[in-house]
Amino acid sequence: MGKDNDDAGLLILIIDTNPFIWSKYSNTNKSFTNVMEHLVVFINAYLACKHDNKLGVIASHYNESKFIYPTNEMVDAGPRPANAYQQFWQVDNSLVNSLKQLALNDTIEDKEYGYSMISSSLSLALCYINKIIRLNELENIKPRILVLSVSPDSSVQYIPIMNCIFSAQKANIPIDVCKLFDEETIFLQQATHITNGVFQNVEDSSMLLQYLLFSFLPNRSLKSIMVLPDQEQVDLRASCFCHKRIIDIGYVCSVCLSVFCTYSTSCSTCLTNYSLVNLNRNNSNDTKTITQSSIN
Repeated sequence: MGKDNDDAGLLILIIDTNPFIWSKYSNTNKSFTNVMEHLVVFINAYLACKHDNKLGVIASHYNESKFIYPTNEMVDAGPRPANAYQQFWQVDNSLVNSLKQLALNDTIEDKEYGYSMISSSLSLALCYINKIIRLNELENIKPRILVLSVSPDSSVQYIPIMNCIFSAQKANIPIDVCKLFDEETIFLQQATHITNGVFQNVEDSSMLLQYLLFSFLPNRSLKSIMVLPDQEQVDLRASCFCHKRIIDIGYVCSVCLSVFCTYSTSCSTCLTNYSLVNLNRNNSNDTKTITQSSIN
């Protein structure tokens, strides 16, 4: 364990910046501004834990996923106060300016896109982790992903999210989730369960910093000896693509693996048409079995 403690950490923080969700809480203590104050303190605490800890922050917006730290754009934040640590100052100002620019690009016409791009954010995080590891071949780096989620699940992202989860599992990258508000996130619960991450549901946002520090600040070597929040039950069922509800029995497209709660002769996702040669009904248990099918 001593050797693991000497390894540098790489934390990829994915912030759900969906404005249509945050706008519901704009005049409460759950506002985005208040939550970001807690996040900034947590980020500074993480960087202070070890001098060579690495950080990446991704904004999971309703129409895109992008890095807000580090960025290629130079941020003119003015003179640094004498009592401000330079790295903290650079990170904090980069986050603030990037989030302001992200908000300025929002348009009312895009309101139909109500879900956050969590799947693309996870893909971006995994690609960045792979890049950092390759650039630091002689160093031991312990990567992990932390998702601050406020949006509900999006059934259209089910397959790409599951692909990211299995990729993270294969690469031994835990996915932690800090969930705000009361929206269901079954897919992210599955992510933490499969990758041995931590799922923390924060009911009182005024206590967010305490949850972040105690559940998500410790590095991977310390987590193995700590008593961290555990999910009593994890719902591993899939979500149907047609009605966005969790199902016990469904129909799966053999081309794109979309899941539907009712049988159809065509797939609404990839537009594949099916030609059934033989369809048998088992009356004893009321199930349908497709014995042979061909795809046109």
